[in-house]
Amino acid sequence: MMQTIDLRHSQPTRAELARLVPRALMDVSAASEIAARLIADVRERGEAALLEQAERLDGVLPKRIRVPGQEISRAVDALTPEVRSALEETISRVQKATKVQVPESTVTIIAPGAQVIQRWQPVNRVGLYVPGGKAVYPSSVVMNVVPAQVAGVSAIALASPAQKQFGGAVHPTILGAAGLLGIDEVYAMGGAGAVGAFAYGVADLDLDPVELITGPGNVYVAAAKRLVRGVVGIDSEAGPTEILVIADFSADPLLVAADLISQAEHDELAAAVLVTDSPELATAVVAEVDRLAASTRHAARVRIALDGPQSAIVLVDNVAAAAAFSNAYGPEHLEIQTAQPEAVLDLIESAGAIFLGANSPVSLGDYLAGSNHVLPTGGQSRFGSGLGAYTFLRPQQVINYSRDALAEVQAQIVALSSAEDLPAHGAAVTARFAPGSHRAE
Repeated sequence: MMQTIDLRHSQPTRAELARLVPRALMDVSAASEIAARLIADVRERGEAALLEQAERLDGVLPKRIRVPGQEISRAVDALTPEVRSALEETISRVQKATKVQVPESTVTIIAPGAQVIQRWQPVNRVGLYVPGGKAVYPSSVVMNVVPAQVAGVSAIALASPAQKQFGGAVHPTILGAAGLLGIDEVYAMGGAGAVGAFAYGVADLDLDPVELITGPGNVYVAAAKRLVRGVVGIDSEAGPTEILVIADFSADPLLVAADLISQAEHDELAAAVLVTDSPELATAVVAEVDRLAASTRHAARVRIALDGPQSAIVLVDNVAAAAAFSNAYGPEHLEIQTAQPEAVLDLIESAGAIFLGANSPVSLGDYLAGSNHVLPTGGQSRFGSGLGAYTFLRPQQVINYSRDALAEVQAQIVALSSAEDLPAHGAAVTARFAPGSHRAE
């Protein structure tokens, strides 16, 4: 039975709400020691370490870590027409929504002869991680690869765990999705070892280090990304999936229940939260959840997730209080199923992706909405965003001043450098106008 958190007739502060939000019992720091050992092993022994880790942790010894190009081509050809069509449509829609995320370069005229250019440069090489645990995620291939390609990344490597079911190969549907996108650098490696391989490179595989690692994974992947951050960039430390639904009396309890279950089937640690000001709706949703959960394919997994400390029915006084709770939670996926969803949207500050109205379920965003489904979890949407072209871009400012424009601010630079006790800063400017300088006039 899902727990109930009753916040009616109370006015908790944001700090109090932050303590009340339900969370999965997942400690990334506790996995750090194991992740660090796996990374160090890959740095020291390269491919041999990756092979041993696959055999020990994935239960299968891959024939090779680097996937041959012909194997990727065969996987593309083996896609069923239905899956290939769905992937191609997903690619097209994500490309359309992602292209608008690349900013134009701009030039700001500060003064005559003084300009600052804002430009956006893609990173050169990225490592994209596609998990392979309880489910198969070709959609995650699309969500990782498309924004990198749209941003202009020149070298893209992809890793996914070796699959026992396929003799140590990467899942063929994963390979097929990669092939559709033109990715030919794919590795059968997973977990913290894969993150380490991307961060530091593997000489005996001719795997060059990357500059950015993206993609979700288990707690050891999250711990490894934390450990290599600074050596490379990362998108976020992804945790179990989350859905928070804000709903009122107008919502259909069957649809709310179906949406909660759709995310609970990912993992036993998945979070499903309903926030409502309607006790009647809450009761009806619980009844529908019990009915639907019993008949779904992953019923045992769903039940554990829904009964866990990370899932809850939250009762509030009104939709404004529901929005306040959601903002404190910072959900990965936020659904708004209310009589006036746009009005509630105006109150929302933090969410990875927002699904407005009864006809915009999270499942749509997982596949064909055009939005990206690699999103911040664990409250990280309070300060971070989902994956996009901007993830792979670095803003750079280019300063271009004429001699006259520099002369105009010479005295102010000297004054500020003196105030900061950094006189050489000022001297670097005055030297350009000193007698004897080849630039002096």
